[in-house]
Amino acid sequence: MDFAQTARAVFDRAVEEYHRHDDVDFPAPSPFALGSPEAVFFAKCWIDAVQWHLEDLIRDPGIDPAAALALKRRIDRSNQERTDMVEEMDTLFREKYRDVVPQPDATINTESPAWALDRLSILALKIWHMREQTERADADASHIAKCRAKLGVLLEQQEDLTAAIAALLADIEAGRKYMKVYRQMKMYNDPATNPVLYAK
Repeated sequence: MDFAQTARAVFDRAVEEYHRHDDVDFPAPSPFALGSPEAVFFAKCWIDAVQWHLEDLIRDPGIDPAAALALKRRIDRSNQERTDMVEEMDTLFREKYRDVVPQPDATINTESPAWALDRLSILALKIWHMREQTERADADASHIAKCRAKLGVLLEQQEDLTAAIAALLADIEAGRKYMKVYRQMKMYNDPATNPVLYAK
């Protein structure tokens, strides 16, 4: 399986599926077998899509402060869920490459495969929304032109990142690189490490 191309295709499908409903409360309707890599990729991108739209909602200048606070708390939970999902994806890769013996001169990458895929998932959302901007009937020609240029850059970035992830995974499989996963250890969500919470 080409994990990079597969993940990219699943991310694109998840973004399209989310926008069929365009509802932050709609449950993720994964079409993939539970526990499969595709199911994990789909769930990850769905979390990203929901959070993207929560971030849009909270920026409404007329939002009620109580509603904004509730949204902020929901975004915090979503961020933690996103981090947990990335770490679950890295668990898949650690399992896949557990028997690979690194070469003596093997090097470590700046990020794990799953954090690179996290960026690919976000790119799928950026591309969908930038393409939407190029199709707006209520926007002027200057806006459309700027967004088309940006869309071109995003599509190029998607190609480059997909190829880079594929190369990273090939290097890990061949022992030229090795994986380490550092947990994010987010402190603000932990009552034992957030001073505002443990002081109470």
